[in-house]
Amino acid sequence: MSVDKTSGSLSRLANNTPPEALFVVSATGQYCGAVIAVRLFDDLAPASVAWFRVIGAAIVLIAFSMPTLRRSGAWSREQIFAVSLFGVSTALMNLFFYLAIQHLDLGKGVAIEFIGPITVAAIRTRTGRNAFALLLAVIGVLILSGLELGNEPLGLVYIFLASIMWAIYIVVGSKVARFNRGVSGLGVGLLIGAVFIAPFGAPTSGPAFSAPWILATCFLVGILSNAVGYGIDQFTLRRIPVRRFSVLLALLPVTATIFGLLFLGQVPSVIDLIGIGFVLTGVVVQQRDTLPPTEVVA
Repeated sequence: MSVDKTSGSLSRLANNTPPEALFVVSATGQYCGAVIAVRLFDDLAPASVAWFRVIGAAIVLIAFSMPTLRRSGAWSREQIFAVSLFGVSTALMNLFFYLAIQHLDLGKGVAIEFIGPITVAAIRTRTGRNAFALLLAVIGVLILSGLELGNEPLGLVYIFLASIMWAIYIVVGSKVARFNRGVSGLGVGLLIGAVFIAPFGAPTSGPAFSAPWILATCFLVGILSNAVGYGIDQFTLRRIPVRRFSVLLALLPVTATIFGLLFLGQVPSVIDLIGIGFVLTGVVVQQRDTLPPTEVVA
C-alpha cells in the first residue's frame, strides 16, 4: 500500500473514531514514549533526549506527509508563522517536560502541567454543564498533583513553563489543524522547533552518537510521543472545539499515573485514585459538542 493510500485510510479511521478513544490511543503513545525517555536519562541528558525526540518525529511526519506537501501548494506567510509558533512551542513543551520529570513523578508532573489546558478550557467555557465538568477535572488534577508545590522547586519551574507551552500548543495547534494539510504542518513545525531547541540539546548529545542504540531509542520516543500522539491530536482538533479538547486532555494525567505505576514503580495512593475518579467524571459529564460541518476539515 502506498504512503498516500495509507495516509487516507488513517485519516478516515481517525475521523470516524470517538474523540475519547483517540485520546486513549494518543496518551498511550505519549506515555510509552515518556517511560522510555525516563529510562534514557541515565545515559543521555534530558535536553538531548527531547531534542532527538523532536528531530525523529519531524523526519517521520515529513516523510509520511510528503504526498500532501507535494500537492498542497505554497504556504502563505500566515501559515508559516502559525506552523513555526506551533513547532517551537511543542519543542519547548517537550524540553521543559523532560527537565521537569527528572525531579517529579510522571503522573504528578503531567497533572501539574495540566494547568495550561485548564486555563484554555476555562476561557472558552460558556455553559453551566461544561463549567461543572471543568471543575470536576480541575479537582481531580489538583488531587493527582498532590498539591506538593514546595518539594521540588526546580521541577515545578520547568513543569509550569511546560504548561504555558501546552496552552500555546492547543490554541495554535487548532489553527494549524485546519490548514487542510494532514500532519504536514506538525512535521514542518517540529523541524523548525528542533532547530530552535538545538542550543539546549546539542551540547550534551555526544553519548547518542557514540552509542547508536541511544539515538535509535530517542527516535522511537519521538515516533510514539510526537508522531503518533500529536498526530492524533491534529485529527481530533479538526473535529471538536478547543474547549472540549482541553478538558479531554485531563485523561493524560490519568494515563501518566497508570504508566508510572506499570513501568516505573510509581504507585498511586488512594487519594490519587480519587483524583482519577474526578477527572473521568468530568470528562463524562461535559457536553460532547463537535465543530459545525462548515468548520470541519476532511
